Amino acid sequence: MARRTTTSYALLGLLALRSWTTYELAKQAQRSLNWFWPRAERKLYDEPKHLVEAGLATAHAESTGKRPRTVYAITRAGRRELAAWLDEPAAPRAGEFEAMVKVFFADAGDLDQLRATLERIEAEAGDRVRALADMAARPPLFAERVHLSALTLRLQLDQERTVLAWAGWARQQVDQWRSTTDPGEWDAQAVLDAIAE
Repeated sequence: MARRTTTSYALLGLLALRSWTTYELAKQAQRSLNWFWPRAERKLYDEPKHLVEAGLATAHAESTGKRPRTVYAITRAGRRELAAWLDEPAAPRAGEFEAMVKVFFADAGDLDQLRATLERIEAEAGDRVRALADMAARPPLFAERVHLSALTLRLQLDQERTVLAWAGWARQQVDQWRSTTDPGEWDAQAVLDAIAE
């Protein structure tokens, strides 16, 4: 089995659920996978063609009115490769969080910049908590898979709630600082000791 990207397997997983047009596939990936596997939309439009070239998916053209569209479906080989991939160990968890990079290097700026970053983190996490709650309240698109959606949504919600709580805590801590280079009487060692316990 040739090594493919996780995005390849993610799209095969969606194709295992049903056939999709390129547009539908990209939108469903953005709606469901983007919470834990964010990818550029362009990549989501290009990858199905690679799956077809590898014999893991088929593509057929159809039209709705005057608009042509391509519908992709998984092949038996695609189902076998997806199942084989599930046996492989997953790569270690990784995540990008640009705002946290800004917090980490906040001493290159001022307190107002740091506060603004923390406020944005808090607002975004709050928005994401609400979006996840809205998603959970809607009827599932694939009712036969609701148990798997519930597992993944729960982890994402826990992570967003943790970020939300941390951002509120961090704003309270930073309010005690004199500057980003002088935390005044704030006891960083007490925080580190609590983490080390």
